[in-house]
Amino acid sequence: MEPKAETSYKLLFEKEGVYLHTNAKRSNQDTTIPGFIRIVERGGEPALEWSALEDEGHNAAAVFYTKKDGEGGVEETNFDPGYEPDWAVISTVKRDRVREHPPVKQTSQWSFSLPLSELYSLRRSRFSLGRNFLVFTSRGGHPLPPLHFHRGGTRELLRALQRYIILAPSPVDGRLFLAYPHDSGALSQSFDELHLFDDGSSDLVSRFIQDPYATTFGGFSKVTNFFRGALRPPDSHFHPCGPQDHKGPPSADDEPGFELITCGVELGPKPDVTRGQPLDKWEEFLDPEGRVKDPQRIKELVFRGGITPSLRKDVWKFLLGFYPWNSTVKEREDILRMKTDEYFRMKVQWKSVSEEQEMRNSLLRGYRSLIERDVSRTDRHNTFFSGNDNPGLTLLNDVLMTYCMFNFDLGYVQGMSDLLAPLLFVTQNEVESFWCLTGFMEMVHQNFEESQEAMKQQLLQLSLLMKALDPELLDYLDSQDSGSLCFCFRWLLIWFKREFSFEDILSLWEVLWTRLPCENFHLLMATSILESQRGEFIGSDHDFNTILKHINELTMKLDLQTVLRGAEANYLQLACCKKMPVKVQEVIGLYVPPSPEDETSPESESHETQQLLSQSQAAATETSQSSNSAAAAARPRPSYP
Repeated sequence: MEPKAETSYKLLFEKEGVYLHTNAKRSNQDTTIPGFIRIVERGGEPALEWSALEDEGHNAAAVFYTKKDGEGGVEETNFDPGYEPDWAVISTVKRDRVREHPPVKQTSQWSFSLPLSELYSLRRSRFSLGRNFLVFTSRGGHPLPPLHFHRGGTRELLRALQRYIILAPSPVDGRLFLAYPHDSGALSQSFDELHLFDDGSSDLVSRFIQDPYATTFGGFSKVTNFFRGALRPPDSHFHPCGPQDHKGPPSADDEPGFELITCGVELGPKPDVTRGQPLDKWEEFLDPEGRVKDPQRIKELVFRGGITPSLRKDVWKFLLGFYPWNSTVKEREDILRMKTDEYFRMKVQWKSVSEEQEMRNSLLRGYRSLIERDVSRTDRHNTFFSGNDNPGLTLLNDVLMTYCMFNFDLGYVQGMSDLLAPLLFVTQNEVESFWCLTGFMEMVHQNFEESQEAMKQQLLQLSLLMKALDPELLDYLDSQDSGSLCFCFRWLLIWFKREFSFEDILSLWEVLWTRLPCENFHLLMATSILESQRGEFIGSDHDFNTILKHINELTMKLDLQTVLRGAEANYLQLACCKKMPVKVQEVIGLYVPPSPEDETSPESESHETQQLLSQSQAAATETSQSSNSAAAAARPRPSYP
């Protein structure tokens, strides 16, 4: 059979000087592997192949695709990041779902072969100071390693591919081409009908990670194994402009055959933002029966400056939904009594399970094991949880076990102990901390769901924001295999819990709980941190691993108030943009679908965002009565709802 297979082989296209940039970081290895890109025909089926130059003899240290045997196989784990990750491999109680074989055939450790019938898309990316590179993605959602064309040739490859498939440019990203067979009727359908950017069946995190080290991103996820072979999903990096914006000549160093499409988003100057003082009065905001007279004003003050520590225990219970804002003192007493009874009924449920029963309940047994392990290492530097036989640890354990009874479908997931610890520290009360946790989990529970769709969506939204705020920085990260922003995974998963000090987290979370100026303010926090590292990245020789290492080493080195000012400034800068793409408006909560009555009134969608911005700018205006304030006054500025 082998001779017959050989005779069916036909070389259709070949290009030399196509390099694969590995993530290996060792002194005795090159991280750039030269090779050939080819289109070949095997048994009558055309395929795209890349192989390293045989005489180079490279033995790379990373694995791009999991190799499995017929029974599911074992992952290769020979990736060595060169330093110890800052948290361990993740665990889950539930059984892993069986993964399908990737549609990519690996012919060696680095080489691959992909039938053109399995090609989903190709994406051309370019950093302004670097070379072109292409990313091919299979229909199963598996991106191939980015291929860097050091000697050109992308135009020729594109022309050769079009003999066998149709490459249709995406209407939302001028650098993304979607692949169809020549006899496909799919092009007659609209992109909306095809749901080309909805890919709900695949898991972004499991696609963009394919080595053990990558568990540092997802130490708290229920997905047991993350693979980093894929650097971006098929729907990554939406280009938030419509077809009418597809214009503009290619830059001088663009290779012919690709027109670099830009959105033309023109941002004004980044405004100066000042922070306020913490909320230090509470009784004056209550009416004689104890109702909060102006909840919106409370939220605005908390957003601007946080809460003084002595008032946190009271105000947090309103921010997290334990008490309704319009409840009276008497009603709150009734709520507390009812919630206390409900809590202890749930606690008795797991407390009364005998050892024999638990032996036959693997799920509960697994939850208990995970909780005991995580409690033993959660915030032990804090005096409330330090030492052995600390009552704080017992409370932490009991509240988490009770939450398993409250939400048994979700159960316990690594990272939830990190969310509970500050709540327990502030409330100093088992029942109140539990119900505050349930309120907090209402905001973030999707982060911990096994499908990881929420995390996928947030990473895509973050890339949209970066595309609008700093496209050059995003292009640079893209060129270094980091355009997926997967190194931000930990930030978004547990709301920066590991990035700031314990006291800073108390301040940050109460700001985020206000949901001002938009529900995705935590994404704007991430943009602020990324922009603060711009000077470290642009022009450097950082690769994927060193970028990741640098981001992880920012822990406890960030100034919270500086990051908050930058995040708010980014929001204001985007909100003031007159031609902001709809996708970005949706992320920052400013998009309102037009109705027949207000279709001709674009000002109507920002009518509700007119107050808090004026307050945030007041102090800056008073301190700088120069041309800056005059220029700021010339542009209408929205404010927060």
